[in-house]
Amino acid sequence: MSVRDLADYPWDAVAPYAQRARQHPGGIVDLSIGSPVDPTPDVVADALRRATDAHAYPQTVGTPALREAIVAWYARRRGVTGLTPSHVVPTVGSKELVALLPLLLGLGPDDTVVHPRAAYPSYEVGARLVGAAPLASDDPDEWPVGTRLVWLNTPGNPDGGVLGVTDLRRAVERARELGAVLASDECYAELGWDGPWADAAVPSILDPSVTDGDVAGVVSVYSLSKQSNLAGYRAAFLAGDPALVERLVTARKHLGLMVPGPVQAAMIAALGDDAHVEHQRELYRSRRNTLKPAVEAAGFRIDRSEAGLYLWATAGEDAWDSLGRLSELGILAGPGHFYGTHFPQHVRFSLTATDERIAEAARRLRASVSS
Repeated sequence: MSVRDLADYPWDAVAPYAQRARQHPGGIVDLSIGSPVDPTPDVVADALRRATDAHAYPQTVGTPALREAIVAWYARRRGVTGLTPSHVVPTVGSKELVALLPLLLGLGPDDTVVHPRAAYPSYEVGARLVGAAPLASDDPDEWPVGTRLVWLNTPGNPDGGVLGVTDLRRAVERARELGAVLASDECYAELGWDGPWADAAVPSILDPSVTDGDVAGVVSVYSLSKQSNLAGYRAAFLAGDPALVERLVTARKHLGLMVPGPVQAAMIAALGDDAHVEHQRELYRSRRNTLKPAVEAAGFRIDRSEAGLYLWATAGEDAWDSLGRLSELGILAGPGHFYGTHFPQHVRFSLTATDERIAEAARRLRASVSS
């Protein structure tokens, strides 16, 4: 497969529903894309401004200060101890890493890449770009011989599902049996809402309770886009097996994959400041508390969604029919068809809209029931 063989970008299919939603007298409420709408924290923006004299090429591996900040963040926020700067590398956002990891690892047509059943498309795209076979599976017993890379996504996009320590340990065990790299995409980890995740941190694949301190073949991927409103900065990182990190750094040097110097400075500020993360989480919690009961009142069942930035919901009909009904209310959501073949009746509602727009969506949803 080559780049020219990729399917059309899926969100183009939503355009007619967006156009219809925009015709609503109160304007569109766009809950389709998980793009932050709140301001970048001052502590981060100030650090970026101070670092704008960036005349030299940045380091692919990251500055020593950034790598130390990533190590400290994993220990403080994720309970992952024992990491050193050799365990981490910054990336140009997390999506490029997700899509390119099969290439960077040297995978090819004889290999299988496993990803979650409910998954955003980049996992499959990365596999197909190198000719590998993508496999949607949440059951380690189904992962076949020939699997070279396994993707976990916890908390998940789109379904907000969280894998506990027992599930993570089993995934590590099976990946090692297969000789596969296990990569856990954890960019929503600061946003736990229900069940055990209401009062406790979402576990990382690198947690000592998962790996027993042995991170061989295991990596965690994290993005600052959600917790710090840095989607436009393209600020993310990978941590884990230092041998894998060394291989990836070498490949990334050849490809020129470098996080800009000012962004690296901004990442240090974001990783060192917990106050803005707590503030942003409470904003999303409030929006979720407003939207969730209104979605349910409008006849949707919400599945999983115990963490993350989305409500994963179904009205028991094809997702395109749900989108059509929602667009008449001026509301735009994401169809389950975009997240694999297993959830054609689900839609994804994003919490990344302003308080006013979330409240307006809730009002319209409730009014649709009473009218």
